[in-house]
Amino acid sequence: MKKKLFETTKEAITSVLPITLIVLALSFFVSPIPVGPLTMFLFGAMLLVLGMAIFTMGADMSLVTMGGDIGISMTKTKNILIVVLISFAMGVIVTIAEPDLQVLANLVPGIPNMVLVLTVAGGVGIFLVLAIIRIIFKISLSKMLIVCYLFIIILSMFAPNNFVPVAFDSGGVTTGPITVPFILSLGVGLASIRSDKQSQEDSFGLVALSSIGPILAVLILGICFKPDGTDYIAPIIPEVVTSMDVTLEFLKATPHHFIEVAKALWPILAVLIIFQLLTRRYHRRQFLRVLIGSGYTFLGLVLFLTGVDVGFIPVGQLIGSTLASNESMRWLLVPLGALIGYFIVAAEPAVHVLKKQVEEVSEGAIAGDAVQNYLSVGVSVSLALSMIRVLTGISIYWFLIPGYVLAIILTFFTPKIFIGIAFDSGGVVSGPMTSTFLLPFAIGACVNPELIMTDAFGLVAMVAMTPLIAIQLMGVAFKKKMLAIKQNELDDIEEDDIVEFS
Repeated sequence: MKKKLFETTKEAITSVLPITLIVLALSFFVSPIPVGPLTMFLFGAMLLVLGMAIFTMGADMSLVTMGGDIGISMTKTKNILIVVLISFAMGVIVTIAEPDLQVLANLVPGIPNMVLVLTVAGGVGIFLVLAIIRIIFKISLSKMLIVCYLFIIILSMFAPNNFVPVAFDSGGVTTGPITVPFILSLGVGLASIRSDKQSQEDSFGLVALSSIGPILAVLILGICFKPDGTDYIAPIIPEVVTSMDVTLEFLKATPHHFIEVAKALWPILAVLIIFQLLTRRYHRRQFLRVLIGSGYTFLGLVLFLTGVDVGFIPVGQLIGSTLASNESMRWLLVPLGALIGYFIVAAEPAVHVLKKQVEEVSEGAIAGDAVQNYLSVGVSVSLALSMIRVLTGISIYWFLIPGYVLAIILTFFTPKIFIGIAFDSGGVVSGPMTSTFLLPFAIGACVNPELIMTDAFGLVAMVAMTPLIAIQLMGVAFKKKMLAIKQNELDDIEEDDIVEFS
């Protein structure tokens, strides 16, 4: 246990340190930050490290184990209706439990929080069912993605402009630190029962399809629902003077996140207990281990969200607004966004889950670090483009439609396993750090408050899109490398035959 905690803590420090150093450099040389908010940021960074380390360890012990075991158990029943009902219920439960969705619901004006949360959760539930049916019946992931994204593009033409960025953002925030470990392991569990060659490839893709459901659901909500108003109200940055003020801000925020995380996780705990009563899958020590892992997951999320909410949101919004208000430094937001985007990928807890899953499923053939590097480049590009969009007011359609078209075209040239990884990674990278640091950063950078809903929102969608292209390009490069290796092996065999013959 101590060794595992040491490893996850080391990993968390490596993840959070780059973005911390970037903010410190900005505060000293580019965008001065008052001592109070800066102190809150540093304290928040410490909580991020601790929370991420504890959460990662807990997720391995509980969520990943549960997801895989439920996936295996579902394949043993021949009743498709039971599989559909369980899949839908689990999709709804883990989505409601997702803290990123709560953050987005609080930021979006004009729609009651619960209306948005239930709409998104229903969308995830329906598409998780479709994703599992795809695995069972061996339906092509590429064909499903093409049909779904074409339907999204058509439907978005009928939705109000203010709803389109929020709809695409909802597809990103639903795949965070709770949903991703569960859904990825669920896919591996389902695919492990099959012994055919495609089982490895089909273990990915659940996150991708589950991310589509919320987009369609919110677009339909936008067409049907008439909100009272859509004027964005910016959060108030707390004023702190002393170190005691900083401590009090964190102490005041902790009970709120404690309650929110408890509300989010209790349905998952209930499912665990019901699953154990029905299947008796775990021995006493195994069940106790999963329960302890759930406790670690709970504690880690409380610390993580408190650190991000109190320490990162104020500083993100402050840096964005300070740079945007200075005309001579405004365009510095573009390279700055690219730099932050490159390093912030490592701070997403779900990215580390995806890396491990990729290495395990591919038996080491695909390196997790290489996946992270490609993701970092993709998010770096998306943040640069997002800052250009915030500064110029260019419609999000000019970025998303060409991006998704390119991603779909690449599916015809990319190895199938990379398609699933790519479309899963789009949801994975758009986690807590994106919704609670980068989105406030973009909101602060939006000079015209009336355009925040159309210009700042949509950043999560941009972050979720570029990894689809980056990972598929990685797949194309991987395919060429494998072909080159095989060709060299053939050449060596031919040379050996010639020498032996002569």
